[in-house]
Amino acid sequence: MKYILSVDQSTQGTKGLLFDEKGILLKRADRTHEQIVNEKGWVEHNPLEIMKNTLAVCRDVTEQAGIDPADIQAFGISNQRETAMAWDRQTGKPVGNAIVWQCARAAEICERHQSEAEIIRKKTGITLSPYFPASKLAWIMENMPEARRLAGAGQLAVGTMDSWLVYNLTGGKVHKTDYSNASRTQLFNIFELCWDEEICRSFGIPLEALPEVCMSDSCFGMTDLGGLLPKEIPIHGVLGDSHGALFGQDCRQAGQIKTTYGTGSSVMMNIGEIPRLSDKGIVTSLAWGMNGKINYVFEGNLNYTGAVISWLKNDVGLIRSDAETGTLAEQANLQDRAYFVPAFTGLGAPYWDSEATGLLTGVTRTTGKKEIVKACLESIAYQITDLILLMREESGKELAEIRVDGGPTANRYLMQFQSDIASAAVRIPELQELSGMGAAYAAGIACGLYDPDCIYSHVAYRTYQPDMEEAIRRKLYSGWQNAVHQALTHSSE
Repeated sequence: MKYILSVDQSTQGTKGLLFDEKGILLKRADRTHEQIVNEKGWVEHNPLEIMKNTLAVCRDVTEQAGIDPADIQAFGISNQRETAMAWDRQTGKPVGNAIVWQCARAAEICERHQSEAEIIRKKTGITLSPYFPASKLAWIMENMPEARRLAGAGQLAVGTMDSWLVYNLTGGKVHKTDYSNASRTQLFNIFELCWDEEICRSFGIPLEALPEVCMSDSCFGMTDLGGLLPKEIPIHGVLGDSHGALFGQDCRQAGQIKTTYGTGSSVMMNIGEIPRLSDKGIVTSLAWGMNGKINYVFEGNLNYTGAVISWLKNDVGLIRSDAETGTLAEQANLQDRAYFVPAFTGLGAPYWDSEATGLLTGVTRTTGKKEIVKACLESIAYQITDLILLMREESGKELAEIRVDGGPTANRYLMQFQSDIASAAVRIPELQELSGMGAAYAAGIACGLYDPDCIYSHVAYRTYQPDMEEAIRRKLYSGWQNAVHQALTHSSE
């Protein structure tokens, strides 16, 4: 038997995933890492701890499966996006901790670059924000003398978490990243497919410190996984986690779309080999580079989807468990027209109003606990539908199906309502490790173990079909749009 091993290095921890020669997940092992948050709210990770955990989960998962490590053919990586760091290219010693994507310490740097914001967006496809690595790396260059010293000596390496893992797994021989991760740095020109010299110069990032950008399925070097393997194998699939999930969902054709439901949500549509920019609140990134070709995506990120359920449970005490939301929503008065807009810290895509505040509107005498829970649950589907409809409009692609993953997909009421309000089938895979699976499949295809036309055939799905009259759907969605307008109007008063 031959195997593919991958790691999904995420914000909260690192997973090791072992797949057999049919692409079936055999075992999973997990290690969490410390979330380092100081009194200013800065968020960091210890890159040495993450590297240690990466090797540990590889060892754990192979031992749990009881396989001969010599039978592992290739290695794949999916990683938390936008987390950035710097290190000594010669010694491998980090210049401080990694700055996590959630950290907004570089907001002032972005303010200084506001006059360049539109130029940056038109080159990189994304809106200027401290969320992205450009300003994070600029912060490192401005605030860490060791980074400047290493840059002067030609020894500085900077990058995202994937390039740090590749560097260490190859014994410091390789400094590479893939197209998906590069496109999220806000330093990469997605049209010319190279680091943008003007943007790098403006942010004070030395070009020579950045990793080489490669196809996502290329060979990123050889590794023995810290001595676990008797011989080195190729690192073949490297993808940002959302891109890995897109590949894991088999969204390889233009017009296919996936939604990940978590605390927030990422909605991503494959738009094919020709990049398009949207002026309506969604960003453009590279999906990946595979088999010598580039694919682009539209992406929208929502701050509060699954977090709405947590708010109902932990903050207002209307429910005791997540599962209660579906039961209560099914029991609610279907004629009630309460809407909830979860703008706890403003509204994200496609509205981008940081001053908007949440509201519960349309409340009548029929509105009770069940109806409020129903409105909160439906707000998740409405927000995602906003992005789906916008992507359909901007891409010109018809949409018959949404491929979804994440914990809230277990909620039957939510999934049926999502299908109804978006007027599209909703397809949920039985396996939920989509990011790591995408990286593993990319690696397996690249090394010749997996047939790209057959590898997804074993994956089981359950599907929800739209079952709502069009007139009702339009009326409900119009009510949602009015509620959002109230939130936006309130923010400008």
